[in-house]
Parts: sequence; structure tokens; C-alpha cells
Amino acid sequence: MITTDSVPGSPAWLDLAVRDTDAAAAFYGRVFGWELLPLGPDAGGYGFLRLDGATVAGLGALTEDGARPAWTVYFRVRDADLAARSVEQRGGTVRVAPTDVGGRGRLAQFSDPQGGRFAVWQPGETAGLDTVDRPGSLTWTELCTPDAGGAKAFYGGLFGWATQDMPMPGDGEGTYTLLSPEGGGEELMFGGLVELPAEYLAGTGGAAYWHPVFGTDDCDAALDRVRAGGGSVRMGPDDAEGVGRIAVCDDPAGAEFVVLQPPAG
Repeated sequence: MITTDSVPGSPAWLDLAVRDTDAAAAFYGRVFGWELLPLGPDAGGYGFLRLDGATVAGLGALTEDGARPAWTVYFRVRDADLAARSVEQRGGTVRVAPTDVGGRGRLAQFSDPQGGRFAVWQPGETAGLDTVDRPGSLTWTELCTPDAGGAKAFYGGLFGWATQDMPMPGDGEGTYTLLSPEGGGEELMFGGLVELPAEYLAGTGGAAYWHPVFGTDDCDAALDRVRAGGGSVRMGPDDAEGVGRIAVCDDPAGAEFVVLQPPAG
């Protein structure tokens, strides 16, 4: 599971880039009860999204040319500069070179060879998110890709992830690959990847993408709040045995996320 005591290769941070941060903060506040804590003018409009005083994500303005509103998952590394060199050696792209964020840490943003955008975080004063794996916070991460084999090779080489293939949960067809950090064991399993045909990736021009999964104690009620706030439900809700009640959503700006109500017990 995702924990705040993250190890190298596991999710450490998460943020959303949109054109209208006030509108995004209002939407996610309605859906999950988050509150925006702006970091001031020196932060370029960036702020923390908080739940009961604990940071669950970041929120910033979309500034990259050609980028669409989207969530970005940051994976913990010991050395962001070394990660950037490894990304390039493995056929990926460095979109934002390693950069210091005050004394908080060092970040870099990349694209994998299939176009999936992700980032890394080298902790300084800030280890990562304050709270995870609870209703209203990050509970899972998922990569949708046109090439599962290529993705496993790229990320396995970059982070040393362990992978485990299984049949798609529920009534789905195909294979779902579970992801764990190197040496972390199943108790630190943090996400999965799935290969999707081109028609399912039309919104990204065929590129891979990561999306976050947020926990909820009532999936259907959360979906009502998504719709009432101007978002939409792309898929579901569906009940998947051993997984829970799950739905894929878009926020009003078009950024995709997932809500998951775990099974009872």
C-alpha cells in the first residue's frame, strides 16, 4: 500500500496542473473536502491541497506548452540528477530538468518512451505527502499505456520496480500488472499498469498517462459530488471483487482521476 514513509521508487508526491487553480480547488473541495493553502507569490501560484490540516496533494498553474490539465505522480529517488540521466538513456524525455525547491527537496519531470508524464522527488525538508491511504487521499496509482512490455522495461530499469501480472479485476479482459518498489514486498505495493488499445487513449493522442486513485467511504456519493461540481464520470461505478467499488472521473478541466471505495473489512 502507499505510505507516507515512502521508499525509493514509491509515490512521494502528487500535484495537479490546471489553467484555473481557484476553480480546481473549489471542485476538489466539494468532492473530497480539501482546502487550498496558497504558498504565496514567490511560489508562482502553487499551493497545497489539505484535508484536516494534512497535505494530500499540490496544485499549480498549467504553464507547459501543449500540456493538458492533468495529475502528475512523483516517485521518490535518492538522486534526481541521476534519475534524469537514466531516463534519457532509456529512451525517455526530460521535460523539466532537476530543480531545487527551496530547501524542501529537488524535483524533475519526465515523459516515458510511450509519452506518459511523471516526475521524481528527491526529499529535503519535505519527505512527501502528509497523509495517504485514507478516504480523500491517494490510495493507488495507475499507468494506462499502449505498450505494457515497454513500460515494464523502462520503469523497471529506472526504479527497479518488481512486477506481478494478474488477470484484470472484475469482469475485465486482459492482464493487470501490480507494481512494488525494489525490495519493498507486497505490503508496499503502490500501483498497477494496464495496456489499453488506441481507442481508449484517443484523448491523449495515443500517449500513455498516469492517473491517481483517491479513496472514499462512499463511491456513489462521491460521484454525485463530482457531477454536481461540473465533473463527469467516464467509467463506472463498478464493483470489482477484492478491489472495491470504483469509477473513473474527469474534473471540469478534463484531468482524469479515479475514486475507490474499498471492500468492507
